[in-house]
Amino acid sequence: MMTDVVESSGLAGDRAETNPTEAAAARTGTGDSAAAERIVEIRERIDEIDRTIIALWQERAALSQEVGATRLASGGTRLVLSREREILERFRQALGADGTQLALLLLRAGRGPL
Repeated sequence: MMTDVVESSGLAGDRAETNPTEAAAARTGTGDSAAAERIVEIRERIDEIDRTIIALWQERAALSQEVGATRLASGGTRLVLSREREILERFRQALGADGTQLALLLLRAGRGPL
């Protein structure tokens, strides 16, 4: 009975795909084998970049937290707003409005929410 539900929902067709062109099209959005192959290559590189971004994000957050802890331990302030403005401006100039949003996320990861 469960198979009836799966088959009527169209999910059984996904599981039963045996045609390599259909399978490639389902994964890449194209039935053209050359294009599908190139998409797979590009996605592999994107995945590598994502892993690097994640590792750098984590490293940056840890360093930023260390700066904050060192500053507080020496009697300094929790935040240095001029430094945050520098970072926001650097990202805005390089990436536009999306850069500002990215910088805000980076700053938050390093210092926590305000």
